[in-house]
Amino acid sequence: GRVLAVNSQTRTLTLDREITLPSSGTTLISLVDGSGNPVSVEVQSVTDGVKVKVSRVPDGVAGYSVWGLKLPTLRQRLFRCVSIRENDDGTYAITAVQHVPEKEAIVDNGAHFDGDLSGTVNGVTPPAVQHLTAEVTADSGEYQVLARWDTPKVVKGVSFLLRLTVAADDGSERLVSTARTTETTYRFTQLALGNYRLTVRAVNAWGQQGDPASVSFRIAAPAAPSRIELTPGYFQITATPHLAVYDPTVQFEFWFS
Repeated sequence: GRVLAVNSQTRTLTLDREITLPSSGTTLISLVDGSGNPVSVEVQSVTDGVKVKVSRVPDGVAGYSVWGLKLPTLRQRLFRCVSIRENDDGTYAITAVQHVPEKEAIVDNGAHFDGDLSGTVNGVTPPAVQHLTAEVTADSGEYQVLARWDTPKVVKGVSFLLRLTVAADDGSERLVSTARTTETTYRFTQLALGNYRLTVRAVNAWGQQGDPASVSFRIAAPAAPSRIELTPGYFQITATPHLAVYDPTVQFEFWFS
């Protein structure tokens, strides 16, 4: 979109459309500086959907310059466009095929490639799980975790096995829950405080399993702010707490006298 206004003093940008930040991960906004180079800065907060406070305002960013978002939930995948068709309602339909990294070696270099076969007549080994994330939220006095992941390719009949463990006092891991789903998201509920580890792997109809992926997360009270930034104003003062490690799910209570 376009940047409608820039306030360098408060590090606030006014955008031409509303945005929503994810509950976890770091969101970056891409801008164009005075030299015409793309610059990415961290988004710290959003007010009214269009007023974005950033970590810094690059030199030369002006009104009506372009911007773009880099969300932690987005993952890059390469496709080759086959056709583009304009629809009657002004939208476009794009037909594409997914990029195969081995194709260049197969076609140009004459490499021998048999594909990712399982070694049996039953089919293809399930793909490896990648980009696994765990988003912790609190709802109605209980903690929940939403797990997301994807795979580099789609294989028919594949489901996913999930295994959630928590660290015990003696350093060992205790099994909390197991699950199986055909989706690439799953929600765990009613979790207690602790250090958790989630492992996800794909499995096909014949029980063959792909390479697993694991992610660790912690459910505990948030850390104290590392510093508090005070910005004076006209008959007012703005207090901005900063965490040593940015966490968009953390909220602050202010007490003053």
